[in-house]
Amino acid sequence: MNLADMLSYADIHELGRIAHTYECECNGHSKNELIQSILSTALRREIFEKHIQGLALEDIRFLNSLLFDPRNAFSIEELIARVGQSRFQKEDSEEWNPRDMIIKFKKLGWLFNGYSQQTKFLFHVPQDLKRRFSDVLTSQFKQSLKTTNEPNVYRDEQLLIVEDIFHFLTFISQEQEIPLTAEGSMYKRQLQQILNRLSVQEEMVTKGTWRFGYGRMFKEYPNRFSFIYDYCFYRQLISEHSQILRLTEEGKARLVEGKKENPAEVYKFWLRLYKNPIPNVQSVVAWIDRLGGQWVTTASLGEVLCKLVKPFYYDSSESIVEQRILQMMMHLGLIRIGEDQENGAVIQVTKLGTKVIQGTFVAEEDKVVLFLDKESIRFREEVK
Repeated sequence: MNLADMLSYADIHELGRIAHTYECECNGHSKNELIQSILSTALRREIFEKHIQGLALEDIRFLNSLLFDPRNAFSIEELIARVGQSRFQKEDSEEWNPRDMIIKFKKLGWLFNGYSQQTKFLFHVPQDLKRRFSDVLTSQFKQSLKTTNEPNVYRDEQLLIVEDIFHFLTFISQEQEIPLTAEGSMYKRQLQQILNRLSVQEEMVTKGTWRFGYGRMFKEYPNRFSFIYDYCFYRQLISEHSQILRLTEEGKARLVEGKKENPAEVYKFWLRLYKNPIPNVQSVVAWIDRLGGQWVTTASLGEVLCKLVKPFYYDSSESIVEQRILQMMMHLGLIRIGEDQENGAVIQVTKLGTKVIQGTFVAEEDKVVLFLDKESIRFREEVK
């Protein structure tokens, strides 16, 4: 629902609090006047932008956690947790209360309780305000960006990861059985053979390197291959029974059919895998899509994004943005990374990336099915 709809369901006391926030001059006993006054004031461009610009960084982080979430309802417990995640520096203060931020957003008319018996304990953000928040913040963030011309040299790995998933499955089928260590990882010799076959070369993880939190096999394997391995395992294309790595029946079927993975499904799995260490990874990716249509310097983009990304153990906000997000997005084919002589590292979102991130990507086999469905519908209409 939009703001006007939510205001119409709000009680007169709540409307009065919102009207007071915006200093509306109207009859506080008339619900209709309150609604009209709030709408004409709160949605006025200069007033709306003024309130956004007046937000503290923690407020922006909290708001950001709501903007790109496809769900429409949030419990109070979930909102309190999100407020807590937006506070990177924990200070012992009895005065700080996460509910204060939620109350502040309610007084601004940015959060509303549901109106039905089933939703009255849930909180909602008006849909039209979500779009406005995104547009204003995009404009604000873009002021910090430095754009460049296309660099002479850049890396673009579109669709290479789906090819390498297929190469990995092919390698296992050729070996038939690959022994695993007591810890469940491959031995170095066969791991090196696999890494040599892949389109993007990676060094093996050195002993004693601190690695934690970005997937099931992240500790044992380099970043990209670790992700490929986890994807195949969770999609049940491979199994590890009795310390032997084998293809499952589903994995064998992939090879027989010559079927490559859908880049959109690989991307969704990456979001799920990285969501624990980076809770707002989806919103960060959405910002990269909005801000990276042209070539921009990694440094200027990092300045914007690092403020939104919470450090994870020994991983700083900077290393998370550069290594865990931008590097992996390049491996997924969502962005290309280049080197500019004057400005250093630069990035740009690919056309595939925009389609995948915005959920409009359609795989080739799906296009065929859609076409056939249209043809069969037309045929049925003609038969009638």
